[in-house]
Amino acid sequence: MAPDSLAAALAVDLERIVGLFRSLSPASGLSMTAAATLAGIERLGPQRLTLLAAREGVTQPAMTQLISRLEESGLVRREPCPDDGRVVLVAITEQGRATLAHRRSARAERLAGIVAQLSPDHRAVLAAALPALDALASVPREDDAVRGATR
Repeated sequence: MAPDSLAAALAVDLERIVGLFRSLSPASGLSMTAAATLAGIERLGPQRLTLLAAREGVTQPAMTQLISRLEESGLVRREPCPDDGRVVLVAITEQGRATLAHRRSARAERLAGIVAQLSPDHRAVLAAALPALDALASVPREDDAVRGATR
């Protein structure tokens, strides 16, 4: 399948998968943007507010408010950048990691019931696709170069 055709088909299916993903997420008081931001900090390490806003597609004031709420909840902390003390980075706390782990566990448990309804052939195809899905999610994005330069 040509890259353009594959991308078009993936876009449609990913939209549906995101809907499924949202329905699997436990009610924890975290919005999808808050959870994605927290997961990004966990995965990529401490980040500047400006980069977090760009990665999540929100304004810097909106991200500042979100980070303040996450900080009040004990999920993130602000810390000085080791390379430039004038810069503040947002880092995840152990409570933030535990919150993400709980969300992931709850989603996996709910998803297991759905996956169990699939045929063995479809489950095998999904299992075989996991490395490709991981590779797709790991392709560097344009803002990754900015992250490396500002961390």
